[in-house]
Amino acid sequence: MQKVYGIFGFTFKLKLSTRPEKFLGEIATWDRAEAQLTEALDWFTAQGNAKWELNPQDGAFYGPKIDITISDALRREHQCATIQLDFQLPEKFKLEYNTGEGAVKNEEGKDSVSHYARPVMIHRAIFGSLKRFFAILIEHSGGKWPFWLSPRQVMVIPVMVGANDYVEEIQKLFRAEGLHCDIDIGPNTMPKKIREAQLKQYNFIIVVGAQEKETRSVNIRNRDDKATQAKGELIPLNEALAKMITLNKERRGDNVLA
Repeated sequence: MQKVYGIFGFTFKLKLSTRPEKFLGEIATWDRAEAQLTEALDWFTAQGNAKWELNPQDGAFYGPKIDITISDALRREHQCATIQLDFQLPEKFKLEYNTGEGAVKNEEGKDSVSHYARPVMIHRAIFGSLKRFFAILIEHSGGKWPFWLSPRQVMVIPVMVGANDYVEEIQKLFRAEGLHCDIDIGPNTMPKKIREAQLKQYNFIIVVGAQEKETRSVNIRNRDDKATQAKGELIPLNEALAKMITLNKERRGDNVLA
């Protein structure tokens, strides 16, 4: 959960949901399971993580569970992940596993005597409903996707028709590295092309003309950096490509070409 939610920029809370009024199984089994989950949550908190909360009588009828809620940019909480213990299905289907305890080898080298025990099934979901998770993510980011997840990573725009071939070359280079790179060599004016790309929330807008073509460089405007949105930042093409490849691989939440 730390890895997955951390990548998407979410914080989360943990709740221990205990035995409901209507339940299956023995109370002693429930008490033992709740004690073990409490121990696990206490250990997690001791590592410097947020404290967990008790959610009395909200467990599933087949076992206690840990419910996880994430907070979006507006601090609204949504339940996505859950970790549930299930005692009933293993019992219903008479599931057993060989613990290896008390095993004695026979002449063929196989276990002739072993101890068998009943497992506990763990229901685990990190995203929950994937569609619901993405709906939360869209609201959380306001449509400004992190670079590694964005379907609109780069838009390349020429200053003049004479730079169209350079624009197409840049697109080819970027796409060869697995980056989502679009170009706009249509009839609209350059300011209108830039404005449309900004409205579509492209992470980076690259504008190139005769100077950039001659020096093998690019003028980059960063969606999340107001300092570059007016005039851009001029850097070598190979350097820009290398930095975007790194940003894409590292799956960072920021939009910085370090």
